[in-house]
Formats: sequence, structure tokens, C-alpha cells
Amino acid sequence: MDKPKVAFICVHNSCRSQMAEALGKHLASDVFESYSAGTETKPNINQDAVRLMKKIYNIDMEKTQYSKLITELPEVDITIKMGCNVICPFLPSKYEEDWGLDDPTGKSDEEFEVVIAEIEKKVKELISKIKLESLV
Repeated sequence: MDKPKVAFICVHNSCRSQMAEALGKHLASDVFESYSAGTETKPNINQDAVRLMKKIYNIDMEKTQYSKLITELPEVDITIKMGCNVICPFLPSKYEEDWGLDDPTGKSDEEFEVVIAEIEKKVKELISKIKLESLV
């Protein structure tokens, strides 16, 4: 069976969704395919996110990822909304969650690290759900 495709989405696709895509690839590439996108794009991934993901996980998001629109994604099985605090983009899928994460943009490294740790925890929970419950 093909691995399910998971899309991490928020409005700008520059910070939380990018970190989730990177951690999905890093922690769960054997369980699901990771993508991220938004309804708007930014010219660059958030530089604090890039720096801290390199520091914590030795992942260089700028080598393999870029800010993209949801129209650029393949058909996905699972949609994960980051917690947009506005209207999150809609993406049709068989299963959907809203992780309700605060946007750390412009905040301290410590606040970024809290969000990164929460994303890691939720990615690991998603791995378990996919393996145990066959979400798709």
C-alpha cells in the first residue's frame, strides 16, 4: 500500500507548516509523505525557523523546501491545520486535524522551541494514529 500523503497547512506556509513538513520527513518518512502549503506564500521560509531547525535537528529546510500554494500539492489523504487564528485554508482529504499552534514568528527562541517541541510531539502522535488506527 502507498504511504498516505499528509499536508501541513496554514496561511503563509513560512513557519509552522514548514517545520511540520521537515519533522514529518525527518521522523516519519517510513510512515507517510510530508507536504506543506498555504493560501499565500512568502519569499523565504521564516529565518528563525530555519536557524532553529538546523540547531536542534540538523535539518536545512532551505535545501529541500520552499513556500508554496495548496494548489501545488498532490491529492492528500490527511490535512493538518496548524492553527491559523483566522480562516485556515480548506484542503479536501479523508482525515483532518487542527493542531491549534501559536505562530512563533517574531517571538523569542524559547517560544519557537516550545512550538517546535509541540510539532515534534504531534508528528509522533500522528505516526501512532496512522499505524494503529489506519486513518486513511
